[in-house]
Amino acid sequence: MFIFKNRLIRAFAAIACGIALSVTSSITFAQAENYPNRPVRIIVPFPPGGTSDIMGRLMAEQLSKQLGQQFVVENKGGAGGVIGTTEAARAKPDGYTLLLSGIGSNAILHGYSPKPSYDSKKDFIHISQLAAGPNVLVVNPAFPAKTFKEFIAYAKANPGKFSYGQVNASSGHLSSEFLKQAADIDIVGIPYRGGAPALNDVLANQVPGMFTNQDAAYPHVKSGKLRALVVTSAERNPLYPDVPTVAESGYPGFAAVSWTGLSAPAGTPQAIVTKLETAMRKAFSQPKARERLESMGFVVVASTSKEYSHFVNQEIDHWIDVIKKSGIKFQ
Repeated sequence: MFIFKNRLIRAFAAIACGIALSVTSSITFAQAENYPNRPVRIIVPFPPGGTSDIMGRLMAEQLSKQLGQQFVVENKGGAGGVIGTTEAARAKPDGYTLLLSGIGSNAILHGYSPKPSYDSKKDFIHISQLAAGPNVLVVNPAFPAKTFKEFIAYAKANPGKFSYGQVNASSGHLSSEFLKQAADIDIVGIPYRGGAPALNDVLANQVPGMFTNQDAAYPHVKSGKLRALVVTSAERNPLYPDVPTVAESGYPGFAAVSWTGLSAPAGTPQAIVTKLETAMRKAFSQPKARERLESMGFVVVASTSKEYSHFVNQEIDHWIDVIKKSGIKFQ
């Protein structure tokens, strides 16, 4: 009798569990079917006006068109992207708070001490990588090196004498650290609060050069006010067809690109993630949306969620290794 009762209890429990799972599944499906039924915010963890802000607004515009609801950018700058990214990580995982994720706040900062208050591998679902672009090593025309080969020769002959503008924890900063290790050169970073003031000082020949995003450098390179020596992508960039890559210049395997994408707090229903992923991929498969990014020197990726998650994890591990070898600390 006792055994029969236990079996009966277990049977009822299994049925109740099945009903609960079915109800939960139905609710999740209904949420995804109706999503989005109110405005969605995309947190951009940097101030207005920069490359990240442009990317966030472009995503918001395209997602609004695809999904028929307003997607709104909220700039939450500070601490190298930590403040806004932390807010996104702690948001309710319902698809109504998303994050413009990127190399600095979602990869590079994981190698610093102290580490950020979130874990990009665990606290986010990465929906789709939007685009990637190289950093460019630019110098003032007064600098004696005319080519990357001449730059390396100068750096080796004059250890510690080449100084460059540096924004801590940026892709440009880490590109320079990676190059120091790959080429075994001693060059010195001068910290700046932002890329714009650093670039202004290179233009004024206050510092001889820096690594910066390709879109920021391009107008000055085109006008002849700066000289581009090398790009950090694995392949040459369409905006800089005559500028070699680091990899083809004697350092095979060297690649350091700035990237951005769309992410959501962990726990966001998979059906909503899939809906957003599909909308991103559809939007940025269209020529007009792609052209806007390509005109700034970006390579459009529009990856799947699985591909983007794998990529982010690889980037975290890679930059942790570079930072560990360099010994740099986040101040």
